[in-house]
Amino acid sequence: MKPFTFFTPFLLFLYLLCILFTTETEAGSRNGDGIYIVYMGTASSAANAYRAQILINTMFKRRANDLVYTYKHGFTGFAAHMTAEEAKVIAKKPGVVSVFPDPNFQLHTTHSWDFLKYQTSVKIDSGPPSTTADGSYDSIVGILDTGIWPESESFNDKDLGPIPSRWKGTCMEAKDFKSTNCNRKIIGARYYKNPEDDSEYDTTRDVIGHGSHVSSTIAGSAVENASYYGVASGTAKGGSPNARIAMYKVCNPGGCTGSSILAAFDDAIGDGVDVLSLSLGAPAYARIDLNTDPIAIGAFHAMEQGILVICSAGNDGPDGGTVTNTAPWIMTVAANTIDRDFESDVVLGGNKVIKGEGIHFSNASKSPVYPLIHGKFAKNADASEGEARACDYGSLDQEKVKGKVVLCENVGGSYYASSAREEVKSKGGIGCVFVDDRTRAVASTYGAFPTTVIDSKEAAEIFSYLNSTKDPVATILPTVTVEKFTPAPTVAYFSSRGPSSLTRSILKPDITAPGVAILAAWTGNDSAISLEGKPASQYNVISGTSMAAPHVTAVASLIKSQHPTWGPSAIKSAIMTTATQANNDKGLITTETGAAATPYDSGAGELSSTASMQPGLVYETTETDYLNFLCYYGYNVTTIKTMSKALPVNFTCPADSNLDLISTINYPSIGISGFKGNGNITVTRTVTNVGGDGVAIYTVSVETPQGFNIQVTPEKLQFTKNGEKLTYQVIVSATASLKQDVFGALTWSNAKYKVRSPIVISSESSRTN
Repeated sequence: MKPFTFFTPFLLFLYLLCILFTTETEAGSRNGDGIYIVYMGTASSAANAYRAQILINTMFKRRANDLVYTYKHGFTGFAAHMTAEEAKVIAKKPGVVSVFPDPNFQLHTTHSWDFLKYQTSVKIDSGPPSTTADGSYDSIVGILDTGIWPESESFNDKDLGPIPSRWKGTCMEAKDFKSTNCNRKIIGARYYKNPEDDSEYDTTRDVIGHGSHVSSTIAGSAVENASYYGVASGTAKGGSPNARIAMYKVCNPGGCTGSSILAAFDDAIGDGVDVLSLSLGAPAYARIDLNTDPIAIGAFHAMEQGILVICSAGNDGPDGGTVTNTAPWIMTVAANTIDRDFESDVVLGGNKVIKGEGIHFSNASKSPVYPLIHGKFAKNADASEGEARACDYGSLDQEKVKGKVVLCENVGGSYYASSAREEVKSKGGIGCVFVDDRTRAVASTYGAFPTTVIDSKEAAEIFSYLNSTKDPVATILPTVTVEKFTPAPTVAYFSSRGPSSLTRSILKPDITAPGVAILAAWTGNDSAISLEGKPASQYNVISGTSMAAPHVTAVASLIKSQHPTWGPSAIKSAIMTTATQANNDKGLITTETGAAATPYDSGAGELSSTASMQPGLVYETTETDYLNFLCYYGYNVTTIKTMSKALPVNFTCPADSNLDLISTINYPSIGISGFKGNGNITVTRTVTNVGGDGVAIYTVSVETPQGFNIQVTPEKLQFTKNGEKLTYQVIVSATASLKQDVFGALTWSNAKYKVRSPIVISSESSRTN
């Protein structure tokens, strides 16, 4: 089981509810076995729309209540209650791309912006523009999440201009959400009924907090003196404060259904959003294929309409091969720490201080006056020593724990500080010190009960102290906020890692961004995060790749505002090729273990909120590139023609289509798979000059992995005008056998810009699932 102690207790509960990803709905339908999604390709095809309507009329005219959703704006199809046999029959009908059970996804759940600005390695005096020169383009961000808390001060519309005239969306009313809850900041609000859920969630109001947190991180208005009960205090603001928010509530405490996600994609395309943000997805073990993944399907059609889709990478790290949302037309975001630490130290007898991590609000003595005991010496008669060492549920003896600080350990990597805290608290303990190397850098909130996390090196000093005295004592100090913490960033332990199970020839994740202990807006009535005797906090501190994705979304929104004509791939390229690989200690970004992060951990590097505004060159991945990807991946041309609106009339799959050719699509990173070390492999890339200077000369430099030769030809690119495209080749050969995946990079640079692409070379086959 993976650790996820970065969640608050309420989010931990939510995670447990959502983690069950199923390929069948859990409850039976009125007339069938479950809900199935019927995907019929592009909505621009009159034939597709006609076939969909015929199917609906034939099968559901007399069963109207069984029809859940119809899709018509960006793509064609429907979701409905049906039997497995009916699904098999429909799957054979002309024009049907796929039929699959409605899946259930999980959530992947301010100073971070200051840190990003500080971390930018390329200094460009561009600021964070949110409009074009004439002030006419405020971007519209669509967010698929748990809803929004409109009363939050983060969503005030002060100083915002009129709602963009291109907006075609709506503000759906419900029992607790009125049209007046929308304003010039929240310009759209839709909710989607889950047929298997109670109707109490039929509202766009956020009852979980996740959607409000994500929304304010992206586009929240500046709010001074925001904090979580004094912790992380300062001005809370979104990265793109002039952006408009369109909330599509697809998630409830029971999860996020695929049919609702597709309905939201369909509406968002029709409503006119510029960028879409999803901090949710399937768990790593699900291994969903492209044509049965609602997020991949919806994102493909959003891409065709010029909408960049940004998704969280998942919280199933640090194991390799756990990254999700990996379709090449999606921007996939990992999570890292920032230079702010929430320190809660342990003080031992003799005033020896052990540094710890955690957010709590206790009134414990600052002097070490409480008896200290290791969990294994406080075990009850029925528990094993391992369970007691971890302070597992029901493992401790109340008489041995009462009035003491208890030292607990994450034995075997499967226990959590939050559960140890509950066990110690329930048995009358005074505080909990939890030993866990992985979660040490990720501050969780523990309410009023003194709780802190230390690593094994720090724990060795406590063990030594316990062995040196008959009467060990300790205390846990209140949380203090430490600024300019080093080293930062580090990749968060929970952040899902590459390589992608879809294909090793496309590097995933694409980028990393702040996702640890992020302060942002919350619901205004959440007792689960409230301190006794105090009003509910309007802001909360939580962690996850859910918090990282909105940082990238905000920057994408800013780029779209500055460059309204740029397509999704140009924006994606601008973000990836300007990422930084350095930390604030002037070293390389590391993982939670201290090892140098690889592109499987951090993608192209950490997001830059300023350099990405002026990238110099961009890699434009065309729709033909994506169609060729589908060919290389194994789809036939008939299916591809059904899926795509942009298919050229005479389009055919390349005659030699195979998985190895995925490396050739014009992606901002370079992934080469199935390379056995014999001969050469050549890939081609094309870059577009967007620097604004007209004439520009770029020179290449290469970071070559040991045992390889990488030649780039030509070595100089000479542009004569803005918008000009030039092509180069990368020729890879080996000087030794390839025993494991290796990493390099190439960078095109001049006096003003650096445009970097990571390179990954693998002997494994392109497709790993």
